Amino acid sequence: MELTDEQAAVRDVVREFAREEIRPVALEADQEQSFPEDVWDGLAELDLTSLTVPEEYGGYDADPVTAAVVNEEVAYGALAVATALSVHSLATSCIAEFGSEDVKERWLPEMADGRPVGAFALSEPHAGSNPAEMSTEARREGDEYVINGEKQWITNGKRAGVYVLFAKTDRDDPSTVTQFLVPGDVDGLSVGEKEDKLGLRASDTTSLTFDDVRLPAENRLTEEGRGLSAAFHILTGGRIAIAAQSVGLAQCALDEAIEYSGEREQFDQPIAEFQSIRHKLAEMATKVKASRLLTREAARERAAGDAGLTASMAKYFASQTAMDVTNEAVQIHGGYGYVTEGEVERLYRDAKITEIYEGTTEIQKKVIARHLLD
Repeated sequence: MELTDEQAAVRDVVREFAREEIRPVALEADQEQSFPEDVWDGLAELDLTSLTVPEEYGGYDADPVTAAVVNEEVAYGALAVATALSVHSLATSCIAEFGSEDVKERWLPEMADGRPVGAFALSEPHAGSNPAEMSTEARREGDEYVINGEKQWITNGKRAGVYVLFAKTDRDDPSTVTQFLVPGDVDGLSVGEKEDKLGLRASDTTSLTFDDVRLPAENRLTEEGRGLSAAFHILTGGRIAIAAQSVGLAQCALDEAIEYSGEREQFDQPIAEFQSIRHKLAEMATKVKASRLLTREAARERAAGDAGLTASMAKYFASQTAMDVTNEAVQIHGGYGYVTEGEVERLYRDAKITEIYEGTTEIQKKVIARHLLD
């Protein structure tokens, strides 16, 4: 499970950037609910906004293990930044894998440089865990598609300049889900206000409304009816990314707890000398390492071919680890862990989303059980 020299070198560069450039602004960005655009520009300078863009279009074209390492290290700095990056990468993945040559040449070089930002529009107000129930429709009219409908929980909603959209060509037929590329400046597209969330507050999450949006037929990324299978294929990589981010978040909370327990004194000794605290730290560290190993195994399987089962295992286990470890970090900090001026309170709030997006914990268990039993 060792990294190659190249993967380790990438980890070290991203780790330094996360600790020196992302983490110092994470708390302020969370409190102001404002995305740190300077950080995004820094990610672009490191070629991290081109992770899933092929080299021929100016991209890094990272292997799945390298991508997982990047997601882990960026999330150590701030989960909100890592989430924005992984969603941008989902969009570039869709374009790279399913777009025509003209579409790839038009969009990927610029997206590799970080602008426009990409977004992934799959979920709807009444279609989250079961996207086949979506109602957004793309009606064919000659050489165009006319889009009507609404999407929800769209990361990078306001920041994005291009959306990968999933819609039905027949609203009443779940087998007609198709994938489209929607420029952010197209007529008829409205972006809702930012959601006021429990955590991940620096990341903008919005709704999208499509009111007779007209797209040229060449903006269709998949054949009609192939969009849902394409989404599930791409989301396997997305689940590995969330697992890696969960590990990075948990590692940050663990490091905070270790440092604090060595400094905080009660009863004339550091609280790290108490067995109850030492046991907490041991359990936290074990869960983090186990999650990291499972995530990297999923990434290796992804590189070799199919990783559906292990990706769901990694996403389920690592997100639970993020919740458990941040909870214990708050407990170790006591009252100082409960106030908003501290790091672990933010980490605790951020951790919850890892059990929800890219497929809830319940969906991951369903996928795992299906692999075991079907």
